[in-house]
Amino acid sequence: MQREFDVAIIGGGPAGSTAGALVKKYDKAAKVAIFEREVFPRDHVGESQLPAIGPILEEMGVWDKVEAVNFPIKIGATFRWGKTRDLWDFQFIEKERFVEQQRPSKYEGQRLLTAFQVDRAIYDKILLDHAEELGCEVFQGCGVAKVNFEGDSVESLELSDGTTARAGCIIDCSGHVGILRRTLGIEIEQPTSLQNVAFWDYWQNAEWATEIGVGGTFVQVMSLGYGWIWFIPLGPTRTSVGLIIPASYYKKTGQRPEDLYAKALKEDERIAYLMRNAKSEGKFATTKDWSFVSKRHAGANWFLAGEAGGFADPILAAGLTITHVSAKEAACTAIELRRGRFDPDWLKQQYEARQHKRLRNHIRFADFWYTSNGQFQDLQDFTSVLAKESGLDLDPKEAWRWIAQGGFIDEDLRFGAGVYTLETVKNFRHYLRDLEVDSVLEQYNVVHLNLDGAEKVKRAVYGYGEVQEVEAYERDGKILPLTHVIPPIFAMLQADSTLQGVINKMFEMVHHSPFDQGQKNLLLQTSFTALESMLRDGWIKGSFDTRYPRIKTNDVGGGLAWSDETTLGSAK
Repeated sequence: MQREFDVAIIGGGPAGSTAGALVKKYDKAAKVAIFEREVFPRDHVGESQLPAIGPILEEMGVWDKVEAVNFPIKIGATFRWGKTRDLWDFQFIEKERFVEQQRPSKYEGQRLLTAFQVDRAIYDKILLDHAEELGCEVFQGCGVAKVNFEGDSVESLELSDGTTARAGCIIDCSGHVGILRRTLGIEIEQPTSLQNVAFWDYWQNAEWATEIGVGGTFVQVMSLGYGWIWFIPLGPTRTSVGLIIPASYYKKTGQRPEDLYAKALKEDERIAYLMRNAKSEGKFATTKDWSFVSKRHAGANWFLAGEAGGFADPILAAGLTITHVSAKEAACTAIELRRGRFDPDWLKQQYEARQHKRLRNHIRFADFWYTSNGQFQDLQDFTSVLAKESGLDLDPKEAWRWIAQGGFIDEDLRFGAGVYTLETVKNFRHYLRDLEVDSVLEQYNVVHLNLDGAEKVKRAVYGYGEVQEVEAYERDGKILPLTHVIPPIFAMLQADSTLQGVINKMFEMVHHSPFDQGQKNLLLQTSFTALESMLRDGWIKGSFDTRYPRIKTNDVGGGLAWSDETTLGSAK
């Protein structure tokens, strides 16, 4: 039997369910099929999320369903990693600011800043069921047995139940299996020599290291001399605990994975204490954690989304974020191809470039983390080679330049690098490695736009079932999209060349905005970060003039002030 669809999705994990749900939400007439070889629920590694997933779940209409399960709320992570063995916290929101509130709650307020730690057996089923409720035809226990293609076009999918499926658009969300990628013979890039293996199991009755408010906690990331342990509470009694070590080290030991895993859990005193009363579920598993990027992410009538298109080391906890974001972008692109508003080649080129850049950035930052960990005492040869191959054998000043080389602004107007905000990246110098970070806002008080040598280009921005074509400036691999707070900052710079004048206008803009106080504070913070990022990326040229005051850190009570003792404005 042959079935015809508008969009066929291979894989029913988070990538497949996200893509399917969003296509059906915004293009109700589309016939969408999701083919999943397994029958849910089933366990899957990759449970720790980042806040960027929240708005996608909300857009899908599934955030409330996920919240209703009462998964632990991820406030951040506790690390033993970097310069010393001292523990340090990476926080999405300061734990002192996290207010205790009843659950389930809404996606608002402090929950905009946090993430979930999910039991994938439950989470993946919620998402797939939701896609089905929106109108996707979901086929569980029905894998793709063969892909028939002609040239670069996928002609049909032969399924394990004997059915043949044809579709105008195929999205491969099959994870590491990469069914389309492998069938079409698409090569991969391995930008790093970082090749790890992962061993993990699920445990009952391990203690949470930290409990904040109702359901708030921190993931634990503990370094050993030869690798690191993750400790992720998934619910009141269930915890995912894993060990990551270099594949070369594993081979050299000659030990069984189970023995290395058991040894590691006993070696780390913090993990051993948390697990002193825990019992294994007997689901020990292993996998390769080899970072890669597909050389192609789109073709004549197909797209790769999620791990089918690439994988970055789990130290950044970015796997699910990359998966959800790429699936959203694939869905928007598929919808626009059906609408016919844009040149199909431009849509595919934009999608492909976005995936490639995102994955390579995450892989770069994984290299940065591994080469910045002084706790890997048994891996010094390994990290030394990695540092040289990735260009990270650097002094503090050069290390900061290495971080900054890709720019601090991306197409979606996020300010920072990798998964981190600009402020977080600057704070790496306290924990990971020495970085010589100059304070550009305190250094300059005269500012001018600098577009010399920049090319004006069109870039895709994805959201709410569509692709928007946004003008942007591009120069030396850095991008400046003309959207959100950037056009107002342009106008401010054209009206006043003093930093004080620009910042005063920024406060006026925020003051007159129609938002509540929390949103005004966020707008002001975003505007300041945008201004600093534009200075760091060279879109603003700064200088110093003794006639004008400059920003300085206020010694009393923190915050910022002007050197002439006047204070900065207010967001109220």
